[in-house]
Amino acid sequence: MSETTTPQRPKNSTLIRRFLPYMAKYRGVLAFDLFCAALTTLCDIALPAIMRTLTNTVSAAALTVDTVLRLAALYFVLRIIDGAASYFMSGIGHIMGVHIETDMRRDAFDHLLRLDHTYYNNTKVGQIMGRITNDLFDVTEFAHHCPEEFFIAGIKIAASFVILCQASVPLTLIVFACVPLMGLVSVKLNHKLRERFRQQRFQIGELNATIEDSLLGQRVVKAFAAEDMEREKFAQGNRDFEEIKTLSYHAMAAFNTSTRLFDGLMYFVVILAGGLSLVYGAISAGDLVAYVLYVSTLIATIRRIVEFAEQFQRGMTGIERFAEIMDTPVTIADAPDAKPLIVKDGGIDFDDVSFEYPDDHNKVLRHVDLHIRPGENVALVGPSGGGKTTLCNLIPRFYDVTGGKILIDGQDVRGVTLHSLRGAIGVVQQDVYLFSGTVAENIAYGRPGATRAEIEEAARLAGADAFVRALKDGYDTYVGERGVKLSGGQKQRLAIARVFLKNPRILLLDEATSALDNESEILVGQSLDKLAKGRTTLTIAHRLTTIKNADRILVLGRDGIEEEGSHDELLAKQGVYYRLWNGLVSGETL
Repeated sequence: MSETTTPQRPKNSTLIRRFLPYMAKYRGVLAFDLFCAALTTLCDIALPAIMRTLTNTVSAAALTVDTVLRLAALYFVLRIIDGAASYFMSGIGHIMGVHIETDMRRDAFDHLLRLDHTYYNNTKVGQIMGRITNDLFDVTEFAHHCPEEFFIAGIKIAASFVILCQASVPLTLIVFACVPLMGLVSVKLNHKLRERFRQQRFQIGELNATIEDSLLGQRVVKAFAAEDMEREKFAQGNRDFEEIKTLSYHAMAAFNTSTRLFDGLMYFVVILAGGLSLVYGAISAGDLVAYVLYVSTLIATIRRIVEFAEQFQRGMTGIERFAEIMDTPVTIADAPDAKPLIVKDGGIDFDDVSFEYPDDHNKVLRHVDLHIRPGENVALVGPSGGGKTTLCNLIPRFYDVTGGKILIDGQDVRGVTLHSLRGAIGVVQQDVYLFSGTVAENIAYGRPGATRAEIEEAARLAGADAFVRALKDGYDTYVGERGVKLSGGQKQRLAIARVFLKNPRILLLDEATSALDNESEILVGQSLDKLAKGRTTLTIAHRLTTIKNADRILVLGRDGIEEEGSHDELLAKQGVYYRLWNGLVSGETL
């Protein structure tokens, strides 16, 4: 179901409960922040009381210079206190919000690293980026202002009610009768505002995903002269965002207009009822002045809360989208009693293994039984969709089997820790991913903390040392985003160097040479032969000529392993492999 049509959103109370543990870590800072908020509130409340004293004293003809100076000195001291408290609230309070935002982003990123391939297959990276960056920006303001604003509002509303009742109970009850009505209207408009903000966040994620696709695929865009098509895709997303943001501002305008109308209604009540009370002597001039000032404070407080509602809804939307990440289940994790994998020989057993993808329930493998001897080089061939890559992905638990079990040296892979399991396996894929950084940094990804000598030795074993040294800055050459400054063969050899440095006991080669030209294929093939020596190796082959010397070749099809044997044995059978081989040498591809 689309995110824009999800029928039920979590309640604010639920989201706040999810947020409170992050705030609890900084409860000391929060407590002092609220103390400072109370001091600033005291200063605001003191002014009407001072003006009331001045007005009533002058009306009684008892006002003196000494009284004025004392009241002025009191207000001056209060303002000094107010300034110091405001400094802490604006500085340290916001920094507390930044710390909370940082903690939430850390937890979100950590959770994302634990999610399996299925999540990333069905979620756009632009949406994920939006959730852990833009969506959490507003949490800083929310974390700081939410408790502060409601605390200040509570004090001011309670204090105003008590003080105003001392001047005139009937007038106070009339004024405060407007507050619940104002609250009801605000809550209703708030729900609409939150929905608009949520749609806005989703659409900016979609726009980010479109931009990411276009920019990362810019070579394909230029190759197909598809700039106009990309402009139209971007323009459509941009227009959708514009429309949603326009609707958001309409909702915001309705919200703000309603508060101004209620402001006017409360002032109207004060002017009418207060004026009549003054005429009939039910209230003194000083009390009316103080009354007007306290009502102004009350209205300013309510208006501030109403205006804060926009920030509140932005913050709640950010927390909601954060919670959606954190609530995504980690389907592949360590068992409670998981133990480190101990690899002695490197034998792999598939015991009645079946698998279907969890999102579309497409059954790929059915009751596969396979024993791979320690140090054996096994090649997997067959038509696309036969399960070659899936079978390899099940060994390091990129996916979990839906039936049967996989054993490494007699240990069920689901009963060992993921870190030890994946640490014992080296993977070289067709689509090599190099990180933005230097050549040395990318090779060192195989074993963080490796020395420069170890990095260079791994590159030499992978046949990469010569071309790396020929680069402008050698091992310190910046490879560009995803290694765009290197050729396909060069990137592949760096990937192999990375695995050499890791030095795993088990090796998975997923069509590692299929996208290379003939010369690069020969060079990379030689590096792979070195890498595979003495290791248990599974090779997924696109070009059958690359696996002629494998110890055993498995032909995978819809019914599982259809044939197995050496290259010569399979050709002699004149079965599926024989037909694939002859199709390949006549110019056809698998």
